[in-house]
Amino acid sequence: MTYRVGYFVGSLSSTSINRRLSQALISLAPEDLEFTEIPIGDLALYSPDFDGDYPPEAQALKDAIAGSDAVLFVTPEYNRSIPGALKNAIDWASRPYGQNSFDHIPAAVIGASVGSLGTALAQQSLRAVLSFCNARQMTAPEAYVHFRAEDYADDGTVTDEGTAEFLRGFMAEFRDHIQRVLTVLPRP
Repeated sequence: MTYRVGYFVGSLSSTSINRRLSQALISLAPEDLEFTEIPIGDLALYSPDFDGDYPPEAQALKDAIAGSDAVLFVTPEYNRSIPGALKNAIDWASRPYGQNSFDHIPAAVIGASVGSLGTALAQQSLRAVLSFCNARQMTAPEAYVHFRAEDYADDGTVTDEGTAEFLRGFMAEFRDHIQRVLTVLPRP
């Protein structure tokens, strides 16, 4: 069985280290995981005024999540929390009331930072939001990646074997988490 994973990159930067991390994760993931990025950069700011008539970009976001078996969040830390663009995407996907796209979906959170805390506070903030959205989060292993550019090639290859082993283990655990959650709570 192949599991379809939609992934979010929380940064909109063209030079995002979290985008590089996402490519590394994909390259190290078990072969039965298939990845599609869920873009967030073209979403307008969420307002309940749109709940009766969702714009096409927001509907595409909800459709992408509906077409996924699981979601992976790869996020930086902005001001000790998650980036506004990522929170905005979550707001769109979880609305209107009663149409929460994250309900019961298997989810994992990871992020990279050049700082030694490696997105710990952003992940804590994101986990709180995902808990409210009723996503089934993988709680361990936690992965706060201290990003060192020399450990990653431009094509997503991880050049440091210790880092590669850790990330490979994270993705193997995520795959097992997806299988466990979907066994109990199959996606519609």
